[in-house]
Amino acid sequence: MSDYGSELFQGTASFYSKYRPLYPPSLVRFLIHTFSTNGDGTMLDLGCGTGQLACRFSDWFDQIIGIDPELEMIQEAQDFSSTLRLTNTKWLHGTLDTYLRTNNEDNLKLVTIAKAFHWMDRKTTLEQLYPRIVAGGGIAIIDQYGQKTEQWQQTVKHVTEQWYGKKRRAGKTTYTHPSIRHEEIIQSSSFTFDQVELPFYSFIWTPETIIGHLYSTSFGAKRFLGSRSREFETHLTSELLKLNEDGQFTEQIGIAIKLALK
Repeated sequence: MSDYGSELFQGTASFYSKYRPLYPPSLVRFLIHTFSTNGDGTMLDLGCGTGQLACRFSDWFDQIIGIDPELEMIQEAQDFSSTLRLTNTKWLHGTLDTYLRTNNEDNLKLVTIAKAFHWMDRKTTLEQLYPRIVAGGGIAIIDQYGQKTEQWQQTVKHVTEQWYGKKRRAGKTTYTHPSIRHEEIIQSSSFTFDQVELPFYSFIWTPETIIGHLYSTSFGAKRFLGSRSREFETHLTSELLKLNEDGQFTEQIGIAIKLALK
């Protein structure tokens, strides 16, 4: 696993909370049904970001714990859950090791890892979680995907590469995609593997939300542009409006769930 450093998502949290598409209700319903949640037990959201996914399960668990290594993300999650007046959420700045050092209970019913498993030492993560998860519980590793073939998406890619370069930055280095697939890691663990793909859903983007979403990512953090961010925003907005004067762009988004079941 690459060492990306402690600044992987520095400066992205405010954009993350505002511009990341929310996961569809179908995902929440699927996990509630799969793990027979009824308001008892504990849910752990590992790499929780700003907490939008975890908070949607507040009625279905006795306690929800979110962990993220970026302090700004945790602060956003705390603000978000306070706005919702939730009383059963707990937010930890750190990693899975932080949770293991401060919690001795073996009562996790569901662990969610949404678009974050690739940043982790995946084999060790599963080994550490297995004894903490109750029988019938498990881990849901969640990813979003799409075709990325629309003309507007190609325009975003082209303009972004002009300004950021073709190499995908990640913290103090560049991103290296894992050579071993998630499912292979799960299949070699003590868990039982399963996978599900949920139906595609439509999401409408605008130049503002496209740029905001880019700024929420590790490779597209606004800090990489320095003083040139306004020029970049003007350039990308102009190119997008050439394609559609209304400034609306539709994407079909799919949800893939890899399950590690105990």
